[in-house]
Amino acid sequence: MNCRRKPVIRLRPLVPALLLGFLVSAGLGAQEDGAETANLTAFQDPARIWGAGPEGIIEEAYRLCFRTRILDGKVITIRMPFAQNNERDKLVDQGWEFLGGGKGDPAFLWPVIEGIIDSSDFKTYMRTLGDSREQVIIFDIPSQSWTSSRELFDIARMKAGAYRGLPHRPYVLVSGRGIEDTDVYNYLYCVGLTGMDCSGFVWHVLSYLARAGGLDLGRSLSRALGVKGGDDPSRYAGTAFYNSKSPQIVAVKDTISLLRPGDILLFRGYDGEMAHSAVVQSVDLRSGLIRYLQCTDEAPPDERGVHESFIYFNPAQANLSLSDPALNWTQKRYAPFPGEAGSPFSDDGERYRAYAELGGGRVVRLRPLVPVIEKLAKKS
Repeated sequence: MNCRRKPVIRLRPLVPALLLGFLVSAGLGAQEDGAETANLTAFQDPARIWGAGPEGIIEEAYRLCFRTRILDGKVITIRMPFAQNNERDKLVDQGWEFLGGGKGDPAFLWPVIEGIIDSSDFKTYMRTLGDSREQVIIFDIPSQSWTSSRELFDIARMKAGAYRGLPHRPYVLVSGRGIEDTDVYNYLYCVGLTGMDCSGFVWHVLSYLARAGGLDLGRSLSRALGVKGGDDPSRYAGTAFYNSKSPQIVAVKDTISLLRPGDILLFRGYDGEMAHSAVVQSVDLRSGLIRYLQCTDEAPPDERGVHESFIYFNPAQANLSLSDPALNWTQKRYAPFPGEAGSPFSDDGERYRAYAELGGGRVVRLRPLVPVIEKLAKKS
């Protein structure tokens, strides 16, 4: 299940349907259309690289968090944004809530996101970004609006690193050369109020994995989660639950060789509570690589939202703990918007090791998923 050598291929998980439609309209014939569809479908099949076991299924769940659109003549990969309630409302009286509370799954969120992308306001935003003039886009999250400033003073201050934004009012310097992936993210986060928080993403992945093995994870954990009648279990599956003393949570010693796909990585906060969660996708003991998936905005600008991350280790030292400084956690941490105060941690490894006096990071499993993953692993 977790010892096969797999190539590290960092491809954007494009959904090819829209791109294929564009190529067909540009001149592909009907016969070529069918052949290209078959080829692209086969190429994007996660089982092609990851097999039919839990690694491949988790990859399927991950790829559901991406869409491809052609915007202003550019092929743009839209990734599911990060969306955590109460992250930026400390300086304002008026709060706001992300769609679905940050717990919506892709099937729920994408139709809304597509509607936002097709809206007249987004088209105006796109035209502004492509008007060939350098400017500062000023978002106002509480009012779900944006304005543009071409004042030389605003532009100069942004270039000089004198950031004037506030948590609820991010400033972004743009070149005027057209829309980029990061511009779409900024709009969806600040104006659309759409996306997933970290634990919502983990729940999406593990629920998808459970369904592949014939298990309704929400139903099996409803009592442990304290779900009220008719409520969506995903609303209750926060990082606090993953870190709880529930008998449905299995503590895992964070030794590399003991990790399995579907394990949950928990990162502790300054108050001793767990502040972030991610999910292990694969562990390659032969090449010394752990791939895990997460949703956060403390990442490089073009990785904010759902993204993949890696840990490299010496294959001869698979008995090391994830907290061992010999491991190379490559995921860097940055401020959500350039100019804002950055993360206190340079990378995920430093974050995992933080607050050791309070327990540091930890790894857990959902008990109902253990037999499901074992069953699915036999298909890999």
